[in-house]
Amino acid sequence: MQLILLAPQTASDADRVERYVAAGHVDGALLVSLPSAHPLPARLASRGIPVVIGGRPTEADRFNHVDVDNVSGSAHAVAHLVAGGRRTIATVTGRKDVPAGQDRLRGYQEGLKAAGLPPDDALIEAGDFTRDGGARAMRFLLVKRPQLDAVFVASDLMAVGVLEALHQAGRRVPEDVAVVGYDDDPMAIGLQPPLSSVRQPIEEMGREMARLLLDAVHSPDRPPRKVLLTTRLEVRFSSAPVVAKPTGEAV
Repeated sequence: MQLILLAPQTASDADRVERYVAAGHVDGALLVSLPSAHPLPARLASRGIPVVIGGRPTEADRFNHVDVDNVSGSAHAVAHLVAGGRRTIATVTGRKDVPAGQDRLRGYQEGLKAAGLPPDDALIEAGDFTRDGGARAMRFLLVKRPQLDAVFVASDLMAVGVLEALHQAGRRVPEDVAVVGYDDDPMAIGLQPPLSSVRQPIEEMGREMARLLLDAVHSPDRPPRKVLLTTRLEVRFSSAPVVAKPTGEAV
């Protein structure tokens, strides 16, 4: 089957995509990187177009979708930082209107709770899944909580900006501040220091989305299904544990 890639950037683009899809040019649609309240899935479904969404949609029971366990993956990252001796753990969140950003923040909060660490809103700063957004958020965090010793970042691209801001502030990674990202982007291993990151099974996610869509095309009356995939933390030097300082004997 032929894949057609459409990348709408504006509301008018989305209208054109809807008209194109509804005109019978395709058998079904895979939708990725949608904000929570985006109307396109419902509009396509109302026209009888089979739809599969990448990520958790707002109406999760209404649509076929494939997601990764962002909550568990983020909580695991926090547990890793805690195990390394970190106690003042901040987070740079993703966009609040994207389910993945919401779930990664929730996972961070659950990780703190599981470790018995108190919540602190001053340790949470919103990013936007961009490099500049990560750097900006990190600078704000250093002003609000200069004593922080770790940061969980909701995407690797933002983590690049976080590392830059820490370097500019004279903070060493991981000696002063440990950093864990999310996505395990190929660039993560080439950063200085190499970035620990929560790995998403992106290829498996794509395969599952395609499988669900083909099933929906051939069996349009089948109830919507959900596939939830697990993540894995790739540990690298950016989150190395705290090294205890040797204590000298009194003379």
